[in-house]
Amino acid sequence: MEKLRIIGTGSHVPPRIVTNDELVQGGLDTSDEWITKRTGVRERRIADPTTTTSDLACEASRKALEMAGISATEIDMIIVGTVTPDTCCPSTANWLQAKLDAPRAVTFDLTAACSGFVFGLNVAEQYLKCGTFRTILVVGAEIMTRTLDWNDRGCCVLWGDGAGAAIVTVGNTGAELLSTHIHSDGANGRNILLPGGGSSTTPISHESVDAQRHHLRLIEGNLTFRVAVRRFMDSIIEEANHNNMAVDAIDWIIPHQANIRMFQNISQTMNIPMEKFYLTLQKYGNISAASCAIALDEAVRDGSIRKGQTICMPVFGGGLTWGGAMIRW
Repeated sequence: MEKLRIIGTGSHVPPRIVTNDELVQGGLDTSDEWITKRTGVRERRIADPTTTTSDLACEASRKALEMAGISATEIDMIIVGTVTPDTCCPSTANWLQAKLDAPRAVTFDLTAACSGFVFGLNVAEQYLKCGTFRTILVVGAEIMTRTLDWNDRGCCVLWGDGAGAAIVTVGNTGAELLSTHIHSDGANGRNILLPGGGSSTTPISHESVDAQRHHLRLIEGNLTFRVAVRRFMDSIIEEANHNNMAVDAIDWIIPHQANIRMFQNISQTMNIPMEKFYLTLQKYGNISAASCAIALDEAVRDGSIRKGQTICMPVFGGGLTWGGAMIRW
């Protein structure tokens, strides 16, 4: 029987680099030492004002198509995980479809915040298993910096912009997508909140803008940190157990790039060497749905991932959402 395969990956980040020191020089009440110690982020990428989320997604998708050796006309479905769409209507996936010239693809966005890429893999898995489609493009893409209050040092230092993509299909060649699992907790969803722009602020007004309801907020950050650590660990264990593996048999942990202290905590608690965590947050920050997809692509392209190795991708995001994927390369 044919198995689920990842046959191509791609990623793209904007060229503009903004360091911690530049944020401080711009008037933010913090320091490079404070940001680096608390988050691990040293710099981030910021899209220019004319760039859209679908532009970033398009660049990442073209690289994934090139690696896969297929054309956009062969794509049956496009799933874009994002909380920063080009427009509320049409979806970012629609804009991406047009830019790629993928006319036969069914397209839609998926909102699961930082868990968006793994949620997208899970949705693709269902369509592929039931035979509805054969070739699916899954993308995580964000321009998070347009949601930020640049005076909120507890939040704005974390985020960046970029996109990552994967081509998932059924076949006998390519990396095997062994499993995906996803979870949600809507009762605590307000802990990571972007309140403006939805029906709760209809219509968008001077009042809602003045009240900064269109900026991302981290509510009860310490509590969210602890919950995230627990859910990251739950997801690693869930993927290992589902695939009858010991956690220490996993070759790489490629997580949603949230916070270096989270992974240090997980490393110590689960006895997983930090060398097994493939991290990009130091140079890109947190790119929400895109971050683990970008890290996966970079690990493939720089040779870190070798044939036969097993990769676990745990994620946690607003909603609250969490889950994981296991891949054998």
